[in-house]
Amino acid sequence: MSYQPSEELLEKYADVMINFALNGGEGVKRGEVVQLRVSEVAKPLLVALRRAVLKAGAHPIIFYTPDDFAREHYELASDEQLSFFPKKFLKGLVDEIDHTVAVLSETDKKELDGIDSGKIMAAQKALKPYMDWRREKEGTGEYTWTLCMYGTQAMADEVDLSLEEYWDEIVKACYLDDPQPAAKWKALYKDLYEYKDRLDALPIEKLHIEAPDTDLWITIGDNRKWLGGSGRNVPIFELFISPDWRGTEGKIQFTEPLYRYGNLIKDAYLEFKDGRVVKATASSGEAILKEMIAVENADKVGEFSLTDRRFSRITKFMGETLFDENVGGENGNTHIAVGAAYRDSYTGDQSNVSEEEWESMGYNNSVVHTDIVATSNRVVTAYLKDGSNRVIYQDGEYQV
Repeated sequence: MSYQPSEELLEKYADVMINFALNGGEGVKRGEVVQLRVSEVAKPLLVALRRAVLKAGAHPIIFYTPDDFAREHYELASDEQLSFFPKKFLKGLVDEIDHTVAVLSETDKKELDGIDSGKIMAAQKALKPYMDWRREKEGTGEYTWTLCMYGTQAMADEVDLSLEEYWDEIVKACYLDDPQPAAKWKALYKDLYEYKDRLDALPIEKLHIEAPDTDLWITIGDNRKWLGGSGRNVPIFELFISPDWRGTEGKIQFTEPLYRYGNLIKDAYLEFKDGRVVKATASSGEAILKEMIAVENADKVGEFSLTDRRFSRITKFMGETLFDENVGGENGNTHIAVGAAYRDSYTGDQSNVSEEEWESMGYNNSVVHTDIVATSNRVVTAYLKDGSNRVIYQDGEYQV
């Protein structure tokens, strides 16, 4: 019989997601509306999530989708159907909800393999207004979201683990092996944020990332702060910042495979000039990588991130960005996201900033936000505004 996580385990998982991960680590409040986006295979977790929402006195709205349902849409849909945007429905949804919990679970990791990448990106681009509405509401402090993962046999098979071994990694990474996992997360953030505060205290102008086949410069820009998880994803061990995209120069070789849009991308490599990607290659999935980069503003950096190996409980490749972008292991990891920036990296009040001002500060805006991960040993040197420099990350650990 295939492994099944226990009801007790899923109850703890749901407690973390509903009573910790939302509202910036504070959990949902009575009367709030929580959107639960879950696929068929993850129904056991959906049951636990809804129960937790109801016990908290909040209101669940459930989006429950069938497994293996996407491919036929791209095979049959016309261009008009691919670009259809249900404006009234999605605007009403964004207005209604206070939070979203999305559960990542897949029964076919390569469901869209062979589908024209242009079709996939056409459907993605159509959602741009929806993404903008959500971001605007998040910027006013009226909306939060979080992601978690429900392990499936297909996901475990893809990384050569048994389903029980795969779930063991989820349990360990999310502190579900602790009697009070939410308390463990709060304690971790307290320790991690000490490093965040130290990074924020440095007047960094640029970062230089050096590793095998990597020589990359990132310009931080003014009015920026480093961010941690605050429950946005579970698990999350990284510290990250949204830089000024205009100052990105050089090259970076990624080491971790990337599953994106129903495709597998291996050995992704990017070169930047004047802030834009000028070269993108991959040993597998290069077509979808280039199609993604071709989307408006997806050729610019929206996030730069570092994970310290001393904090991360993830040591194995899981085939899901949620986990892989937080991997620790021997060298920790560095990743960048091409596409949209996180506007909460801004030090001021987001609600008072116009689109023109965001653009003038170099905050990128795109329907795409794709994290790509490198676990090669690297040195990250900060060049400060007074002309001095210092190493802030080496051998997988912060040096601040």
